[in-house]
Amino acid sequence: MRPLAPYASDPARSRGRLHRSSSGETRGPRDAFQRDRDRIIHSIPFRRLRHKTQVFVAPDGDHFRVRLTHSLEVAQIGRTIARALALNEDLTEALCLAHDIGHPPFGHSGEEALTAAMADAGGFDHNAHTLRLLTRLERPYPRHAGLNLSWEALEGLAKHNGPVADPNWALREADAEFPLELASWPSLEAQVAAIADDIAYDNHDIDDGLRAGLFTLSDLLTVPLVARQWGEVKARFADVDEARLVPELVREQIGLMVNDVIDETRRRLAASGVADAADVRAAGGALAGFSAALAQEERALRRFLFEHMYRSPPVRAVAEEAQKVLAGLFDAYRANPALLPREWQDAAATAGLVRTIGDFVAGMTDRYAITQYRQHVGPVRLPEGF
Repeated sequence: MRPLAPYASDPARSRGRLHRSSSGETRGPRDAFQRDRDRIIHSIPFRRLRHKTQVFVAPDGDHFRVRLTHSLEVAQIGRTIARALALNEDLTEALCLAHDIGHPPFGHSGEEALTAAMADAGGFDHNAHTLRLLTRLERPYPRHAGLNLSWEALEGLAKHNGPVADPNWALREADAEFPLELASWPSLEAQVAAIADDIAYDNHDIDDGLRAGLFTLSDLLTVPLVARQWGEVKARFADVDEARLVPELVREQIGLMVNDVIDETRRRLAASGVADAADVRAAGGALAGFSAALAQEERALRRFLFEHMYRSPPVRAVAEEAQKVLAGLFDAYRANPALLPREWQDAAATAGLVRTIGDFVAGMTDRYAITQYRQHVGPVRLPEGF
């Protein structure tokens, strides 16, 4: 095993789990963070990610990303950065794999629909719902709810985007049960997982957007960062057809961003003088991230993707129909709770009807939500493909 940096998360010093393990368990030679990763991979919510929207709703094209493939790509990038910085790769991977588990069907459009439907019960947030799923809703163990992940894993997921000044109801519940120090910065592994997420969707959405015809290569080259990398790729492969160079462009950009994060994080660590993981949490700011110059260029790329992809008329048209599906389903269950499966009807007696419907709907895959809408509401105009 490679030695860890002094500011890395050490499984031997983990703050433990909420529930003690039962005596007589046979679990193999794994440390705390390896077990976290494995519990996530073997969980039902992780398996459901294969049928949940990344950008395109229920895509027919096998080559488009879904939440599962995105999470795997984030984990690959996260482990690369963690290894270079001598951080704990297993904790980093666990956080990368689990970071999108709380997403409802239809991606951010589905989240908007659930937020509106649950407005009188505190709303909905996919990041907080990740904690709710992993600590309450999933029940694979005989004596307690949740996956019983380590404190470090739960903390990293709760603070995926940094300190949480105003947690919503779901995050407050998780924090009350197992305090996660929400006001502080998370571990370096969690910070790396967050920046790996940015690197993954920035670059893989370029690939999907071009494949879907939402923008052309000429459009994309108006982004200075992309234009510069494209020039370098073209210079190296002047005799190769441009269509074959797009994957090389994506690889080049991922490599550029990864190297920048590694160099910038090393610079921040040296300047901050942090000596251990506690110092990381008390640093008062992010220690892992892009350099100032690349951060500015990355924001320009993101603006391009928002304009030409996420908010493009074809994507928005499908997203609006998807929102109608979730809103209609929610209304149907609220008007007639008997439509819910028996175990969810029972759950409503303690959690409340609105929050129980939110839990049930948020756990659906795209195609299951479409099936349920057709069964309980009516025809779906949503195209099951892009």
